[in-house]
Amino acid sequence: MAKIALLDPHAANDEPGVGGLDEIVGFHIRLAHGAAYRHFMETFAHLDLTQKQVSVLWLIDDHAGIAQADIGRRLQMDRATTMAIINRLQARGYVVRGRSPHDGRRQTLTLTEGGHEALLEAREAIAQHERWLKERFTDGELETLVALLRRIHD
Repeated sequence: MAKIALLDPHAANDEPGVGGLDEIVGFHIRLAHGAAYRHFMETFAHLDLTQKQVSVLWLIDDHAGIAQADIGRRLQMDRATTMAIINRLQARGYVVRGRSPHDGRRQTLTLTEGGHEALLEAREAIAQHERWLKERFTDGELETLVALLRRIHD
């Protein structure tokens, strides 16, 4: 019955629907984000890493020696947030800072062995999380979904 209430806000039952909110795209994006985030947190709880920390580790692994500023730009994070994340990762022994051989003003980042191991564990958790997300859609629906989401965030 609850699904009927969500599809038809005027359906008669004991559980109230969401009314006009059902027609608000942002409302559904928020609900979908909440569901994906909750599952992510459950899947990653044993790693004690956030989504942003995993993203930073992944970028550093893919681009050894990447500059801190480039990570912020690529992940659309402000400078303070980027620095705080990298400081936490460095404190855990996952990354080391260095100086760019081309520009002494730029800090480069490299994964330590511990950071690489944490990333490997995170990638396994990501694969599990991605399976959970993707099993809800056909391949064609996934392509469409990603294309539509890119319209919002690009």
